[in-house]
Amino acid sequence: MKYQLNGIKFILFAIAILWLVEFINIFTGRALESFGILPRQWSHAYGIFTAPLIHGGLWHLLGNSIPLAILAFLVHQTRNLLAVTFIVWLGSGLIVWLVGRHAYHIGASGLVLGYWGFLLANGWINHSIKNILLSFVALFIYGGLFFSLIDFRGFISFEGHLAGFICGIIAAYLVKENSKSSGESL
Repeated sequence: MKYQLNGIKFILFAIAILWLVEFINIFTGRALESFGILPRQWSHAYGIFTAPLIHGGLWHLLGNSIPLAILAFLVHQTRNLLAVTFIVWLGSGLIVWLVGRHAYHIGASGLVLGYWGFLLANGWINHSIKNILLSFVALFIYGGLFFSLIDFRGFISFEGHLAGFICGIIAAYLVKENSKSSGESL
């Protein structure tokens, strides 16, 4: 039970940080958006680490906060939340920095898609009842996220979405043994 409570506190704390950063961004006239990922610019490589914290407005943040909290909670059930977050955050940021369009890429959408990709792949890779059920729950609740992988509108970082999703699948392979031991095998 203590593990569950600590994980929930971590998720709520992370969401609170995103909202705090957004309010700072509002009060600075959106100055923090320049801390996003600007692909292939060494002077903006720090964006790999900072971009998921910054959003393009309250609606952008709200659109990420709810699925981020729910999917993070589901990933937390596999006992891999920190590892998956680390892999997706850094991996997707690096991919966007290497191959993204020349524009600032901001937001936690890559993390959302990474958690979703992890949950889908983890049920397939780690054949436990628990992981398969988590995959189905993620697919049922957020199956529409698939369309964000092919949303090529200029103001949306489909590169961040796709990179996050790919890194989530990679994370499922990398944390395979830990996930397998967290549920009853079939």
